[in-house]
Amino acid sequence: MKIAIVTGASSGMGREFIMQIADRFNGIGEIWAIARREDRLEELSPNVPVKVRTFAIDLTDKSKLMSLEDILAKEKPEVKWLINAAGYGKIGAVGSINIGDEMGMVELNCEALCAVTHMVLPYMSKNSRIIQFSSAASFLPQPGFAIYAATKSFVLSYSRALNEELKQKGIYVTAVCPGPVKTEFFDIAETTGKIPLYKRIVMADPKKVVRIALRDSMMGRPVSVYGTTMKSFRLMCKTIPHTVIFRLMRGLMKTT
Repeated sequence: MKIAIVTGASSGMGREFIMQIADRFNGIGEIWAIARREDRLEELSPNVPVKVRTFAIDLTDKSKLMSLEDILAKEKPEVKWLINAAGYGKIGAVGSINIGDEMGMVELNCEALCAVTHMVLPYMSKNSRIIQFSSAASFLPQPGFAIYAATKSFVLSYSRALNEELKQKGIYVTAVCPGPVKTEFFDIAETTGKIPLYKRIVMADPKKVVRIALRDSMMGRPVSVYGTTMKSFRLMCKTIPHTVIFRLMRGLMKTT
């Protein structure tokens, strides 16, 4: 059976990926939806036109994470899509956020993503796709969001290298780097601080971000950046010294 595996499936971008993959790719017979919140996962099935199997797994709990490896070994599915959408961020200066959350961002955004990718890869065939959720925050260190941005820089670098490693196998990896997106992400992020007004202004529609990400993945693009604003931001981060951009950001913060 050809399947898709989606982490972070209970809300936000992960949930949207499930909806669009089920709607657009007829060859997928089953979607494995992975997230912590079992009640939210159970809400998926009535809204998805293919079979959804739910796995209530906290990916930061290593014993529960390893249960995924056991299920894969037992069932040996053919995985055509792996969407690593699980992740979170907390706004605030380093040391102002509790240490559990600071470590948790690294554990979920980086360690769990690597672990799931490692477990799933043996079951992926030629012309399969991996989508790893990075962020436009990966383009530039982010004072006040330092650990989150650093984790996403890791994901971007890891994904681009992985894409090169897997080319000879015909498996394509795309790092998705959106700016702010209108999802529950910021409900969690803003429990420790507020996002700047200039980020609120450029918030994107998750449906559009996912649609472009799937298109870019099918085209074999290693990086997917949604929208003119974030594409311009990426170019700016490549061409202007980061110290200059930091001064601009401080100026924007003072005016808002």
